[in-house]
Amino acid sequence: MAIETAKSMEATVVKKKSEDFFSKRRRRLVADPLDDSNPITVQVLGICSALAVTAKIAPTLVMATAVTLVVIFSNVIISMLRNVIPGRIRIIAQLAIVAMLVILVDQVLKAYFYDLAKIVGVYVGLIITNCIIMGRLEAYAMANKPYDSALDGLGNGLGYAWVILVVAFFRELLGSGSILNIPIKEMAGLGFIPNNGLMTNPVGAFVIIGIIIWVQRYFNGYVEDH
Repeated sequence: MAIETAKSMEATVVKKKSEDFFSKRRRRLVADPLDDSNPITVQVLGICSALAVTAKIAPTLVMATAVTLVVIFSNVIISMLRNVIPGRIRIIAQLAIVAMLVILVDQVLKAYFYDLAKIVGVYVGLIITNCIIMGRLEAYAMANKPYDSALDGLGNGLGYAWVILVVAFFRELLGSGSILNIPIKEMAGLGFIPNNGLMTNPVGAFVIIGIIIWVQRYFNGYVEDH
């Protein structure tokens, strides 16, 4: 009896404590994609939409929200199904789930935000093949539990969102002289300064992304591996 009690106590001591809901490792799942492993500035993914939809802040906000929601929910669904999806068809399964979520987002936009849906509708459809989403499904959700996968999706979605929103802010301000269609330049008495036509072009987005990458790497010391 004493031996069994001792073994039971030893098993209790050796038993690994369950991980905290917001442990350091889990906080890093959200924090790292904002800077050190940002999907756009470090991994150089999702560039196409960053160049295409960032002429104005409003459609950019819609795209950022849509991508964030799709990457979170697709990560969770794939994580829940990871043990039953045959390896040979996993990419097809991932595309099918992402497509279902994108169609749902598209229908919600058309129902409640029709004017914005007309602007970003084409690009919302391209979320299906967004490299960020497919990359997280393959690299993380297929090997981790749903909660961790949700945090990973949230981090990468927010990392994508802040970059394209910064790009949109400067493109709309410098290219149109406004923010959310509010004529900031005229209100500030700077209406005599001409708008920069380059910023209304995707080339302007490319320039701003390059500046963001340079500034970010200057402050965090990131260096490409050779």
